[in-house]
Amino acid sequence: MTPQPTLSSTETGSNTNSSQTICPVCSRDAHGKFVPLASLDEEVGALIAANAPAAAHLEAVCARCAGLFEQAKDQIQKDAAVQKDGSHVLSTPLRLDADPRFTGRGVTIAFLDSGFYPHVDLTTPNNRILAYRNLTDKDGGLESLFQPDVASWHGMMTSVVATGNGSLSNGFYRGIAPEAEVVLVKLARTGRITDENILEGLVWILENRKQYNIRIVNISAGGDEQRSYLDDPLSQMVEACSAAGILVVCAVGNSGHLPSHPVVPPASAPSCISVGGLDDNNSMNRSRRGMYRSSYGPTVDGLQKPEVIAPSIWVPAPILPNTPTAQQAALLDELDKAKDDELHSIIRSNPGVDADLDAALDRAVHSIRQLILLKIRRENVITKHYKYVDGTSFSAPIVSSVAAQILEANSSLTPSQVKRILIDTAERLPGYDIDRQGWGVIDPRRAVELAEALL
Repeated sequence: MTPQPTLSSTETGSNTNSSQTICPVCSRDAHGKFVPLASLDEEVGALIAANAPAAAHLEAVCARCAGLFEQAKDQIQKDAAVQKDGSHVLSTPLRLDADPRFTGRGVTIAFLDSGFYPHVDLTTPNNRILAYRNLTDKDGGLESLFQPDVASWHGMMTSVVATGNGSLSNGFYRGIAPEAEVVLVKLARTGRITDENILEGLVWILENRKQYNIRIVNISAGGDEQRSYLDDPLSQMVEACSAAGILVVCAVGNSGHLPSHPVVPPASAPSCISVGGLDDNNSMNRSRRGMYRSSYGPTVDGLQKPEVIAPSIWVPAPILPNTPTAQQAALLDELDKAKDDELHSIIRSNPGVDADLDAALDRAVHSIRQLILLKIRRENVITKHYKYVDGTSFSAPIVSSVAAQILEANSSLTPSQVKRILIDTAERLPGYDIDRQGWGVIDPRRAVELAEALL
């Protein structure tokens, strides 16, 4: 296949209506610089069309979108799952148009969660885990980091969503801050994380911030109940961290469907940045954006929470290795790529991995193919190494990763200044209450540009 030439100003704007200014894919002003789909590689055009709301009438896109999809084509086709409409599970940096110049280099993000695992996306080619602290063990319990258990998957996913380098996907399913360093703090063994657990974690972060140069702490966990920050010890500790130069980023919760839609500490603390959920329908097209069922204020103190929203669904995340889930994903991935005459033998060679597949051994090939496709979609499998997840637990680390980009661009910024940049550059969703979305969807590119302008 002949490579396409680099896009130039002479290629843009031809065969398009001069009155058209909005790109049909990203819904941004193209400033008159359009690229006809006919001038692009056929496969690139197909990928772009799958992300447009009216593909049947699509003739041209902005130069920015054309460039993004040209750059991502090989990785999308090799490493992304294909959906029914021909679209692919897009990476977070691609969907949010993150600035690739900034990778969180020189910035440390601490994660408070129920458990962790040293995933290869954090440890290769260089180990970026600066420290691990297990608060359930008085000695720190480093050995627990290397033993996958039921509590490990959540923190592994949140840390990799923010700072993973996508090593198992040729870099495609990386986070927005793939060179940031991390500190991992395990708060509990299993079950619900309490206010006391989170408070203990923040105390440790505050005491060790200088040793590890911690600038951001991500909390993808909710506390016990609604309380005023004026007399709540956890909220007061959030304020202390902010005053000490640590930006606290909190998931706002997933209770937007409840009548009370409560926002609880630490997300209700004034100085933290609370993150709600965006449903972007796995698309770069901004007209497809909607709200996720995230919690929202005002808080008991009358504060607007969340301040911003970020993707909460279709978020690529790693599968915890050496678990039944990993075995199932590997089998489904192998079957999906296998030839028809290999399906029965592969299933026979992997008994007990998936009961539905075991029970389908007497079926015809076409029936097994349908079952494989159904299982891949039901289990949210992207590849044998990644799946897509949902919840504001994953919105928060996306915002934390953008905050790392901001601090890389301008390390002199205070937590309140970083928060203000995220708010000032966010874009509100039309048709949704302000209470639910705050100042709107984060815009990583505009955020780092503003951070640079403040140098």
